[in-house]
Amino acid sequence: MGIIRWLSFNLWYFQNPPWDSGISPPELLDFITNHPAGRAIDIGCGTGTNVITLAKNGWQVMGIDFAARAIQIAKRKLKNISAELQVNDATKLKGINGPFDLALDMGCFHGIDKKPDYLTQLNRVLASGGYWLMYGIFQPFSDPSAPRLAPADLDLISSFGLRLVSRKDGVDKRERPSAWFLYQKT
Repeated sequence: MGIIRWLSFNLWYFQNPPWDSGISPPELLDFITNHPAGRAIDIGCGTGTNVITLAKNGWQVMGIDFAARAIQIAKRKLKNISAELQVNDATKLKGINGPFDLALDMGCFHGIDKKPDYLTQLNRVLASGGYWLMYGIFQPFSDPSAPRLAPADLDLISSFGLRLVSRKDGVDKRERPSAWFLYQKT
C-alpha cells in the first residue's frame, strides 16, 4: 500500500467515511445467529462497529485496521466491551496468532494489492473448519486498474484451501456490483 493511499484512508476518518455506516450488516447478523460464538478477527475493522456486535454476542474479538485514526475511534466506542484492537497490516498480521473461528472482512480484501500475502496470513490464523465472511466490490469494466475483486482473485482464494460455502450477489450504494462470500477453511 502506498503512502498516499494510507494517508487518504487515515484522513477519511477525520470525517465520515462512506463505508462506515455504524450498522452491522444482515449477513454478519445471520452468521452470528447460525454459528456458535468463538474467536473472531475483523480484518479492516474501521471504527469497530462489527467488533462491538460480535463481542456483544459472546465472541472473543480482535479488530485490526491499518488506519490508526480508525483504531483510535474504535477504542473510544468500545466502552465496557471486551475486545482487542490494533493497527496492523492485513498482509502481515504481525503478532497475531489464531486460531480464529471467523475472519470478517467487509471491503478490505478487494482493495489489497498483495492478495496472496493476505491469503497466506488468513490461512495461517484461521482455524481448520473456520469461516471467512467477506464482502467485496467487483472490478468495473471501465477501470481495470481499480482496486476491486477480479475473477482471478476468486480463483486465487480457492487455491488457498478455502471452499466457497455461499455467495450472495448485489450492488453497493453506488450501484457497483458486489457480493458477500462465505468461505470455509478445509
